[in-house]
Amino acid sequence: MRGADDGAFEGIGAEFDPDAVVWVRGVDYVAGWREAREAAAELETALTAVGVEVEGTAAAQTRGDGSGVVRVVWSPETVRAVARLICDTA
Repeated sequence: MRGADDGAFEGIGAEFDPDAVVWVRGVDYVAGWREAREAAAELETALTAVGVEVEGTAAAQTRGDGSGVVRVVWSPETVRAVARLICDTA
């Protein structure tokens, strides 16, 4: 699991102002974020298991409708390694 002190949120929302966002009553933003966080962790675990060094983070976010989104921030080297892995298994 990632937390505020492990660098996972570095550069993401450092100036986040919750009052500057439109929150829709009844939308479960936490559930979408939690699903995205779990998916990001699964991705990082799978890539590490096949030998791809994950330099960067996969950060969980939520869309306005409450659905989860995973934002991936990797170095070009990591992206190329993932692309090679996909091509080799296709």
